[in-house]
Amino acid sequence: MSRIGLKPIELPEGVEVNLLDENVVEIKGPKGTLKQKMVQELTIKKEESSIIVERPSDSRQHKSLHGLTRSLIDSMVEGVTQGYTKKLEIVGVGYKAEKKGNKLVLNLGYSHPVEMEDPNGIETSVEKNIITVTGIDKQKVGNYAAVIRDWRKPEPYKGKGIKYEGEHIRRKAGKTAG
Repeated sequence: MSRIGLKPIELPEGVEVNLLDENVVEIKGPKGTLKQKMVQELTIKKEESSIIVERPSDSRQHKSLHGLTRSLIDSMVEGVTQGYTKKLEIVGVGYKAEKKGNKLVLNLGYSHPVEMEDPNGIETSVEKNIITVTGIDKQKVGNYAAVIRDWRKPEPYKGKGIKYEGEHIRRKAGKTAG
């Protein structure tokens, strides 16, 4: 039994839900609008101030899709009301980031600066050595933060690179003279 899938999704004030053809869910809120196509087999119902996801049978696949669909819709509701934020920390001498218009310019020890244009619906800001990625779509925010981090992953000897805020880097001992 999917415990997550059985919970109704409570809709806060100012959030409007439209259930379109072919299980397409459109959610409008104060921060924007998100639209996503869900799995055909599940039934999505809107009741007063909540959304309920129902499955046709208790098969293993329907149970897993039940929880997934409910979580996706819940993330969409949270995104249009509060939004999502990921913070990245730049560690290393000479490593820095700056914002030029809608471009993020990273100096990461390469022979050239890395320029990245913010994707549609995503905003970045830079304060000292912290890059903040914000947006309403959880998947896009996480993906763009991962793309930024991939330019210079933290290395285990000195800990230099781009890491998520609060991420712990396992350090290795260097060479010893022997």
